[in-house]
Amino acid sequence: KLLLWLLVIVAGLLVYVRLFGQAVNGAKGWINLGPINIQPLELAKLVLTLYLARMLAKADGRLVRGHIISQLLPTAIIAGLLMILVLVEPDFGGTAILFCLVLIMYSVSGIPTGYILLSIIGITVLVVGGFSLIVAWNPSFLQDVYVYKRFIAFLHPFKTAANEGAQLVNSYYAIHNGGLFGLGLGNSIQKRGYLPEPYTDFILSIIAEEVGSLGALVVLGLLFYLMILIMERGVKAQSQYSTLICFGVTAIIFFQTLFNVGAVLGLMPITGVTLPFISYGGSSLWVLSAAIGLVLNVTAEEKIRQEVQAEDEY
Repeated sequence: KLLLWLLVIVAGLLVYVRLFGQAVNGAKGWINLGPINIQPLELAKLVLTLYLARMLAKADGRLVRGHIISQLLPTAIIAGLLMILVLVEPDFGGTAILFCLVLIMYSVSGIPTGYILLSIIGITVLVVGGFSLIVAWNPSFLQDVYVYKRFIAFLHPFKTAANEGAQLVNSYYAIHNGGLFGLGLGNSIQKRGYLPEPYTDFILSIIAEEVGSLGALVVLGLLFYLMILIMERGVKAQSQYSTLICFGVTAIIFFQTLFNVGAVLGLMPITGVTLPFISYGGSSLWVLSAAIGLVLNVTAEEKIRQEVQAEDEY
């Protein structure tokens, strides 16, 4: 019941933020509370992880081939509702992270790989095909839509360097300036008014400029090392619920890192996804810290369970 109430609260916050939220860079994703801003999307990631972990753990070993879709339909509907509420902000990066989170947790829960692969292929074809058609059509009514302009800037950054493409172009300059070893801490040029959002979405560009590409790889390596540690806890956990929590937290960190790095390097459209634990942002840091707390709790419970088993055997 607590998880259902949390889902209702998060859904309510997403509706509120769409209607009355503060618009930043074309999306209404923040609730202004005076000195701080709250981003309901970050809460949605954690609450959805807990909900899916609970429901999929209950279904562990009970999924019947031929009825899997109907058995998972309730969780899919709730996850889909949250994704729709995030999509209409509009926040395509947040929607993609929630979608990937659901796929990973479904995969870990023991659903046949074929269902997951078909979902990935279907969504990929739909999204890529849809965007390709829109770009080829290039309708006039989308020319002033912020999201569409960001996508065009991703395709042609230097042609749009005077406006929407400025962020990506200056990210390239920052990475080029840094080279392998960087200009030194505090010596970034691009963060001095050239690169928009140098402390949030594009902080990795500044890291690369100041400590070089090698330094940026060290930062990313530490993040991946953290993910490996969390997955190890999940693999060693004896309960399916604990395993799903660990893999869900790993999925959140991994896909946030993937989308952030992809945007910084120009391999993906810019979606405003922060770099976990590095980018400035209260909501993201709070939720990620809470997620790490859940993983530590899983580790503590496993240690207690092992000690109890050892005492019983003794």
